[in-house]
Formats: sequence, C-alpha cells, structure tokens
Amino acid sequence: MHIHFLDPYRSGQSPIHRLEARVKLILTVAFVFTAALTPAGAWPIYILLFALVLAAEILSEVGVGYILKRAWLALFFILAALPLAFTVPGEALFRIPVGAWTLTASAPGVERFISIALKSWISFQAAILLAATTTFPDLMVAMRAVRVPRLLVAIFGLMWRYLFVLADEAIRLMRARQARSGHSDLPGLKPGGSIRWRGSVAGGMVGNLFLRAFERSDRIYMAMLARGYDGEMRGEPLPVLSRDNWLILICGLIVLVALAAFTLLFWG
Repeated sequence: MHIHFLDPYRSGQSPIHRLEARVKLILTVAFVFTAALTPAGAWPIYILLFALVLAAEILSEVGVGYILKRAWLALFFILAALPLAFTVPGEALFRIPVGAWTLTASAPGVERFISIALKSWISFQAAILLAATTTFPDLMVAMRAVRVPRLLVAIFGLMWRYLFVLADEAIRLMRARQARSGHSDLPGLKPGGSIRWRGSVAGGMVGNLFLRAFERSDRIYMAMLARGYDGEMRGEPLPVLSRDNWLILICGLIVLVALAAFTLLFWG
C-alpha cells in the first residue's frame, strides 16, 4: 500500500520539475552551505537568499504556502539554538525571572539566535523544494552521480523505503485495533479503560510495531539479496547535461559565490 502522505514529491511540468536532478541537488547543497556560512547579523544577505528561494518556489508551481507550511519543521532546530540568546555575553537586552534565577538575554545572543532561525527556515525551504520537485529515485541517482559515498546513498535509500514499511505496519495495527474495539452511540460511554490502561495498550502497540516492522524489513532485505542486491542502485546511464542545464548550474553557482564574497567583504 502506498503511504502517500509520506511522499513529498508533487508532480508537475514547471521549469523546476524539468530541471535535471543533478543540477537541482548541487544548487540546493550550495545554497544551504551559503546560508549556513553567512555570519550573524547579515540581514541584507538573508533577504537576498529568501528572495532566491521564493522565486524558485514560484517557478516550481508547487505553491508557496505548501512549502512555507512545511518549513515550520525548522522550529525544532530553532528551539535548540534558543539558549544562545541567554549565554552569549554582551549588552543586556531584557531579563526574564524564572523562580530564584533571572535569565538575561544579550543583544549579540538575540542577534545570533534570530540569524540561526532565519538561516534554518530558509534552508528548509530549499530542501523541501528539492524533495517536492524531484522523485526519490532520481535524487538517489543524482547523489551517486555527484560522487556521494555509496554507503551513504544506500543508507538513505533503505531508510526511506523502510519508513513506508513502518507506516504500513502502523496502519495495520490501528486497523486491527479499531476492528476489535467496540463503540457505542450512548452518550458518555467511551470504549477502553482508564488513561493508565490506554497508555499501557499504546506502549504495547509501539513495541509490537517495532517487532513487526523489524521482522518485515528483514524479510524484505533477504528478498533483495536473493535478487542480486549488493548495495548499489542500478539504473540506466545518465545522459550528458544539456547546454541549458549547464548554463543554469553555472549561473546559479556564480550567484551564490557572489553572495558569499559579498558577505565576506562586508561582514567577514
């Protein structure tokens, strides 16, 4: 069964969809590195980076709202950087009393935290755009084409496929639970027991899910070995990049290098 909600790819005929997967992968990685190396407080560079990824989102016809909504995944990384606002020394900006302690946020710390938040948010948009306009097999082939280590590509591929196995087993467990749970239309009558009992049942389901998914993944891997799998993805030879793809790749890299040079010149 295909778990469609795990697959971020959205088919289309936009210029971004038609772009070669190798070009998209290289430009996305270069974009993320440029954003990551941008120093804190380089606000004009952040605006330019956001403008670049926003233009690509519009060209992709995937939907700006679709990508922005999923870019909130960066919130987990942003929260991990929150202590910087209170640990970086500098001029005090504001204070937050917490019981017997007082947390003091410094201006350099807040600036660094906001910078990390913006860079993470922009980088996530670029990664989501790549996944939404490139099929996973094409992405794996592109990784091997740009000399990503074979073992790393194999790990990515198996992790992605076994994620669907895990989701499929979870759906089977939920369906079996619903089939064995009685429901009543009487008001105030709910199936199941106390919250503690429900927690115990949920814990047992999680353990059962792990065991079932592990056993099924082992059977899948043995079937792959029986069919000649040796850790390398097989595919047709990749075509030579067209002139248009080379032009887009070179122009994109030039823009990113120019942004990095401009950043070093004024904020280095």
